[in-house]
Amino acid sequence: MFTTRPTLQGTFGMVSSTHWLASQSAMAVLEDGGNAYDAAVAAGFVLHVVEPHLNGPAGEVPIILAPADGPVRVLCGQGPAPAGATIGHYTSLGLELVPGTGPLAAAVPGAFDAWLLLLRDHGTRRLSEVLTYAIGYAEDGHPPVERVGRTVETVRELLETEWTDSAKLYLPDGRPPAPGTLFRNPALAATWRRLLKEAEAAGSGRETQIDAARRAWREGFIAEALAEAAARPTMDTSGERHTGTLTGGDLAAFSATYEDPAAYDWNGWTVCKAGGWSQGPVFLQQLALLPDDPAGLDYGSAAYVHRLIEGTKLAMADREAWYGDAEGPGTVPLDDLLSRSYNAERRTLLGAEASYELRPGSPDGREPRLSRHARVAAAGEALPPHAGTPGTGEPTVARDDAATVARDGAAGVVGDGGPAVVRDGEPVVGGDGATRGDTCHLDIVDRWGNMVAATPSGGWLQSNPVVPSLGFPLGTRLQMAWLDPGLPNSLTPGRRPRTTLTPSLALRDGVPVMAFGTPGGDQQDQWQVHFFLAVALRGAVRGGLDLQGAIDAPNWHTDSFPGSFYPRAMRAGGVTVESRMDPSAIAELRRRGHDITIGDPWSEGRLCAVSRNPETGVLSAAANPRGMQGYAVGR
Repeated sequence: MFTTRPTLQGTFGMVSSTHWLASQSAMAVLEDGGNAYDAAVAAGFVLHVVEPHLNGPAGEVPIILAPADGPVRVLCGQGPAPAGATIGHYTSLGLELVPGTGPLAAAVPGAFDAWLLLLRDHGTRRLSEVLTYAIGYAEDGHPPVERVGRTVETVRELLETEWTDSAKLYLPDGRPPAPGTLFRNPALAATWRRLLKEAEAAGSGRETQIDAARRAWREGFIAEALAEAAARPTMDTSGERHTGTLTGGDLAAFSATYEDPAAYDWNGWTVCKAGGWSQGPVFLQQLALLPDDPAGLDYGSAAYVHRLIEGTKLAMADREAWYGDAEGPGTVPLDDLLSRSYNAERRTLLGAEASYELRPGSPDGREPRLSRHARVAAAGEALPPHAGTPGTGEPTVARDDAATVARDGAAGVVGDGGPAVVRDGEPVVGGDGATRGDTCHLDIVDRWGNMVAATPSGGWLQSNPVVPSLGFPLGTRLQMAWLDPGLPNSLTPGRRPRTTLTPSLALRDGVPVMAFGTPGGDQQDQWQVHFFLAVALRGAVRGGLDLQGAIDAPNWHTDSFPGSFYPRAMRAGGVTVESRMDPSAIAELRRRGHDITIGDPWSEGRLCAVSRNPETGVLSAAANPRGMQGYAVGR
C-alpha cells in the first residue's frame, strides 16, 4: 500500500502533532527524562507560538489521558459562559446568533489551566522546564508557516482599521509574517517570564510554583489584562462594536476539571471520548450504527462510504438535539443514545438513497429539541443575514490557496484559514464572509506506557484583538451556543458551550493502545471515524498498527447538518470527497443522490496518531501530510 511516509516505530517515545516544532519540542522533553504529560504541556505551549492562527493560551483544550498505572480520564479545559452571558443580554443587542469574533463570543479561557493541571498532577518537570521551548520561539523567533501570513492577509483590513494592536504584532511595516523570516512575539515571551518569576517567588516546590502560576492567570496580572480587553468595545461579525461579558470574577472562579470518558465497545475495541459537552459521542454513535460483525463492511466501497455518511447525518442530528451542558455533566442521554435498542431503530433509517433531512431521534421516547436557526437551515430556507465582517469558524478542508474543487462543474472551495472561495480564478474571503480559524492536535506515548491525546484550539489571531501586554487574544467559543432558551446548548452562565474539539483514545481488550485526533471543527468526528475503521479493518504493518496507511487513505466529509461556527449554515446532502477516491465509487454515490463536491487529492483532515503494542512494547506514530506541517517523531 502506498503511504506518503513510513509509520514510525521504536520503544522510547513517540510524538505526533500538527507542527514539527511542537513535535520536536515534546521529543526533547522525553529525551530529557520527562514523561508523556510533561512533553504534552511543552508541545501545547509551543503550538500557541507557532500556530497562532489555530490556537492560543486563552482558548480551550480537551485532553484524554491514559496513565500507565491508572484509568482513562478526560481533563476538561473548556471554560463556561461568563456570569453575564445571558440570552437576554445578547438578544437585547439585536443579535440572533452569538458573533463569530470579538469579546461577546469569549467564554472563560480554559486551555492554560488545563495544561498546568495536567503538568501538576501527572507530570514530573518544573513549569520553567516545559515553558522554555515556547519562550525561546516567542523571544528568538521561528520561521512561520505559510498559513499564518495568509490568515493575516484575510483580516488585514480589520486589523489595520479596528484591531490595531493585532496589526502591530502581525503586520509590522505593513507586511504579514512570511516563511523564511523570523517571526517574534516578545510580549508573549515577557508574559511567560513574568509568570515564572511570580511562580518561583511563591516557593521552591514544583507543585507550589504551578499553583502560583495558575493563580496569576486567574486572579493576577493576566486576569486583569484579559478582563480589561473584554470590556473594550470591539468590532465583531455583527458589524457593530460590542463589549464582552467576561470579568475578573469569571476568571477567578474557573478551574479545569477531570471526568470519566464517554466510551463505546465495538469489535474488541473501546473508544473513549469527552462527554456530551463536546461532540465526541458523535464518534461513538457512528460506531453504534455499524454492524457488530464488521465482516460485511467492504472498506472503501461506495456502499461503505454511503453507510458512513448516512450514519454521520443521524449522529449529527442527535448532536443538534441532545448534546450540551444543559444542567451539568451527565445530562446528555448518552446511555439511551448508545443503547442497542435505540440504534437498531435508527439503523432502519439508513436507506439506499442519500437523505437530505435533519432527523434527530427520540431516545427513551423524549421529543428532540432544535434551535430555530437549525430548523430553518434544515428546511432549506434563507438564514438570517449577517454583516459579512470577517469571522472565525473552523474549516472543512486543508488546501493551498491556488486549489479549487469541482462541484457539478462549478468552482468553489471551503478554506483552511486562508481565503475560502475561488471565484473566476481569484481567492476571496469565505463564501459566508468569514475567514476560518482552525485547531491543533497532539498525541504522545512514552516508554512507560503513558498516553495522551489533546486538541487545543480557540484564541486565534483572527478571533479577537491581541492584548498588547500579553501577546495573545481572547477566544470565541461562545459562538457554539444558541440564543434560543430551553435547549441543551442554550447560552447559559456557568455552562460550557458545546465544543467541536474531540480527541480520541482507543483500547483493545481493555488496554490503551492508540491516541489520535485531528483539527477540523464539525469534521473531526467524521475524519476520525474513517481513520479508526481503516486501522481496525485493514490490518497491521511491521507488527504494529498501520497508522500512516490509515491517515493517508482517501477521506471525505458531509455538511448535511447545521454547522457549529458562525454563520452556522447547512448544505443538505452535501458531501466533499478527495479526488483520489475511486471514480466508480464517486459515480455510485452520486447515483444514490449525494451532492458530491470533488476536492483536492490531499484535502480532507489533518490527523495525528500514536500507538503502543501492549504485548511487545513497540510504539508507533504517524502524522498527516495534508497541510504540510504535521510531523511525527520518535525512537
